[in-house]
Amino acid sequence: MYTDEQLIAAAYHGERVSSRRLAGAAGIGEMEALRRTLEQAAGPAGLAALLFTRAAAVQRDAERRAAKAQQQAARLALKQAGSTLPPGAWQAWFDGSAHPNPGKLGIGALLSGPDGEQIEISRRAGHGNSGEAEYLALIALLEAAVHARAPQLVIYGDSQVVINDVLHAGAPGAKGLEMHRTRALQLMAQLADVTLRWVPRHRNGAADRLSQQAIASWRAEMEAD
Repeated sequence: MYTDEQLIAAAYHGERVSSRRLAGAAGIGEMEALRRTLEQAAGPAGLAALLFTRAAAVQRDAERRAAKAQQQAARLALKQAGSTLPPGAWQAWFDGSAHPNPGKLGIGALLSGPDGEQIEISRRAGHGNSGEAEYLALIALLEAAVHARAPQLVIYGDSQVVINDVLHAGAPGAKGLEMHRTRALQLMAQLADVTLRWVPRHRNGAADRLSQQAIASWRAEMEAD
């Protein structure tokens, strides 16, 4: 037996309107009319299947809305954090690509100093998967920052896997990336102040362009051969 709440939650607006008309025409209660309307909509699959499918759709929609709200909150936090960049801090962006995945790797990074310094990295990085590409891009960036003696460094990347892996260094590392995490942490220890921040892909355009430029050099070499 289904509760009134289940039937109401499952019914579309047009079905509720139709059920009210049916109740008036047939002289039956509105909930009975709604049940009949939904049974007709369910067809051979049955009312139980219809209620289950629509309840699942409602749940997915709620999860999508919650995820969207979380992303909006994260973007706002990043925007607010970006407006409070420490004076004299360097900023950096990294990105890695694998084509296909796994396949040929291209890494890109941009290091920007407070006095207009610009260091671009765009190079091929062997073969592997996307996680390795992202880590190799971060490592190359950190090596450049150590060489430039950046006193304060804020790093942005769109790889949640790599950033979370580095930030939670006390937990078990991402499988297959343990050596890369060790190297990244060693380099970070050589810098006085390093902050990692996740950004959505559309805000990591410069590093993405540089990594794709490296991937393009793979293609150019293959075509030349």
